[in-house]
Amino acid sequence: MFTQQSIQMMHYAVDWLLQPVIYCLLFVVLAALWESGIALSERFGGLNKLLQQNNPDRSAAQGRRRIERADLLARIGPMLGLMGTLIPLGPGLAALGQGDLQTLARAVTVAFDTTVLGLLVGIAGFVLGRLRRRWYDQLLDTLASRNPQTRNEVNA
Repeated sequence: MFTQQSIQMMHYAVDWLLQPVIYCLLFVVLAALWESGIALSERFGGLNKLLQQNNPDRSAAQGRRRIERADLLARIGPMLGLMGTLIPLGPGLAALGQGDLQTLARAVTVAFDTTVLGLLVGIAGFVLGRLRRRWYDQLLDTLASRNPQTRNEVNA
């Protein structure tokens, strides 16, 4: 069914993916930290500025963008973590079969590290998304109560 050559090509392609996955994972860790800082500034001032501007459309658009970014982190982080877990386990298990415990230990360490980082990003994205939903819902409710005629437009 599968030739040795096709299996070898697949192995090289998957093995090549480990470095980009690790770089992407480190990038999303930084993005999660960045988003956490933005969320703190939102909570302690940014939402009040939006409330003072009294523009429900702009507030809703900004809320959607920021919630989408948090949701993206919540989904992408664990996916990259899982990829970073599975990719080194293949060579690690092969090394175990050859009695090379040092290579196995290195592969398992990379696997666990990427899992933890991916889950950390996922947790941060999930929490940020939930908090932002609540904050922007409250903001839009407050703006709608100030301007009853815009309530139907915002919720549409």
